[in-house]
Amino acid sequence: MRNVTPADLHHLVILGHPASDSFNHAVAAAYADAVRECGQAATVHDLYARNFDPLLRAEERPEASDFRLSPDVERELELVHDASVIVLVYPIWFGMPPAIITGYIDRVLGAGLTATAIRHNKQHTILHDKRFVLLTTSGSTLPWLAERGQWEGMREAFDSYLETIFSFTSVEHEHLDSIVSPLAPDYAAQCLERVTERARLVCSAVLSTAHERQKIDKLTH
Repeated sequence: MRNVTPADLHHLVILGHPASDSFNHAVAAAYADAVRECGQAATVHDLYARNFDPLLRAEERPEASDFRLSPDVERELELVHDASVIVLVYPIWFGMPPAIITGYIDRVLGAGLTATAIRHNKQHTILHDKRFVLLTTSGSTLPWLAERGQWEGMREAFDSYLETIFSFTSVEHEHLDSIVSPLAPDYAAQCLERVTERARLVCSAVLSTAHERQKIDKLTH
């Protein structure tokens, strides 16, 4: 059995923002750069640039009599399968993620997952044991979102709930608030440093977990 190295660990960074010069793009790049500096692999997957279709088709629903996955979903699932960490980078608009992000969850992360499987806490065959990281931005402040119940609602829906139904080992959420244009350079740098530090912590945790699992495998085989 070959020893696990940092290069064996892959972070799939899913980016959902339509503007190529957005701060979200800088966040995704900062996370990926930090991962690579740690010796691990990172791929930034820009959904808008790839013209990802967020609309769930009737035949893609697992309850459909003619259930089948579309070719684009199968290609996305290949990327997910090879990743140790799934990272979503997106802005919060109107108290919600962009439609392209929820569509990615509907069509890709939730592919083939039935209501019965969710109800019975069945492990997700592809996402089981992967880590989940959310890097989000908002123009509003975090206290403002919290006062209106939006922050807790999003945490329940996108952190706690998705962690449970997708069998992720953990969910980490780094939220950057007051992201408005023009953004002060000093504040932008502080935010990107937070993203970099989060990436380093995730890299350390995922490598430690991989080594621990390898030790257990060697003892049991």
